[in-house]
Amino acid sequence: MNTLSAAQNLAAGVWQSGLGQFIGGLVIVAVLIAAVWLGFRVRDRESKTPEPEEQPQRPETDRLPGEMSEYRRPAEMPQTDGEHRLMPYQLKDRSEPSPEPPTEEKRKWGGISSGGFGSGGTGHGD
Repeated sequence: MNTLSAAQNLAAGVWQSGLGQFIGGLVIVAVLIAAVWLGFRVRDRESKTPEPEEQPQRPETDRLPGEMSEYRRPAEMPQTDGEHRLMPYQLKDRSEPSPEPPTEEKRKWGGISSGGFGSGGTGHGD
C-alpha cells in the first residue's frame, strides 16, 4: 500500500531524477552572478584610485616626518648630600646636544666582557 499522494510521488520523482538539484544549482548561480554585478556597480560609484604621480611623495631625507637625529653629550651626575636620594624626575633632560659625533673610542664600551648565557664564555672578568 502506497501512502504517498500523487503530488508527493511527482515531487519525489523530480528530486530523485536530479531536476531539483539542477534548479537549486541554477538559483545559486543566479545569486552569485547578481552579487558580482552588484559589486561592480558599487565599485563604479567609488572614487577612482589616484595615479602614481598623484600619490603622496616621501621627503628627500631618509628620516620619517617629525623624526630628528642628534648627538648628545653626557652630563655630570648631580651630587647629593647622602641623606636625600635623587629621584628620576630630577635627572631628566640633563644631557646637552652636541654638534659633532662622538669619536670611535667614546662609542666603544671599554668595560669587561659580560659574556652571555650559553655563549661558552666565562662571564665577568674573563
